[in-house]
Amino acid sequence: MKRKERERFDAIFEEVLGSLPPAIHQLLDEAPVILEDRPTRAMLKELGIDPAEDDLCGLHTGVPLTHRSVNDHGVLPDVIHLFREGIIDHAGGWDADEDEDGPFGGEARIREEVRITLLHELGHHFGLDEEDLERLGFG
Repeated sequence: MKRKERERFDAIFEEVLGSLPPAIHQLLDEAPVILEDRPTRAMLKELGIDPAEDDLCGLHTGVPLTHRSVNDHGVLPDVIHLFREGIIDHAGGWDADEDEDGPFGGEARIREEVRITLLHELGHHFGLDEEDLERLGFG
C-alpha cells in the first residue's frame, strides 16, 4: 500500500474514531487498535484463511473478557487489528460505483466498513461470537 493511500485510510479511521461515543473510547483503552496494511501469513494460516478467496478486515487477539479467570496472569494484552487492504477491498475500493446489486465503493462505504469492523472486533473483546454480532448488525 502506498503512503498516500495509507494516509487517506488513516484519516478516515481517525474520523470514525472521533465520531464514536466517549464510552466506546473508554473501552478501546482496554484493547488498543493497531492499523496494518494486511494480516501476516501466520495470522492467516492460524485462522485457516486463504487470502486469494477472503478478505480479513479485522482481528481481535487476546482472551475475551467473558473467558478470563482470576488465575489468568502473564497473558499478553488484548489487541484489535484493523487491516486497511481488507477493509478497502470489502467496501468495494476507493471509487464509488454501482452495479445490479447496488452502490459499492467510495470513501463513505470505506468509512462505514471501518466503523463496522472496529465495533465487530470490540464485540469479540467482550465475548460476543459471530452469531451475536450478526444479530446486532456487525456481522
